[in-house]
Amino acid sequence: MESSHSAKDSPASPAAAANILLVGNSFPLSLIRRLVTIRPAGCIELQAAAASRRLVSFWGHASTLAAASRFVGFDLTPACARPVLSLDTDGYPSYDGNVFRECWVVSPDYVANFRPAVGQEVSPEMISGWQVLHLLW
Repeated sequence: MESSHSAKDSPASPAAAANILLVGNSFPLSLIRRLVTIRPAGCIELQAAAASRRLVSFWGHASTLAAASRFVGFDLTPACARPVLSLDTDGYPSYDGNVFRECWVVSPDYVANFRPAVGQEVSPEMISGWQVLHLLW
């Protein structure tokens, strides 16, 4: 049966975001309202996931953007400065009209005995490496 609603009349769906890869530097635990699996992944796995998809970045720290982009092998520059994720009515993350059931987080490993102060932007010299996390709802 066909619907009388057009795609633009319907709320965004996870299926609509299937060809969009959501990537950021962190994922706020306050936005986890559903069962989620978080697992360590590798850069090669992230690159493979990104190969045939459009990237949506919610990277929030300009000071680490270039180094992180070099690490993953593609540009992580978001469409706007410090983008904000929200939740849809079903508790899935949403951004820019798209609902996601998958997210990738690229986060820095810091040099020994370093912890950034609250609000401090980290310089690339304080980063010793990177880790990748894959979140699935």
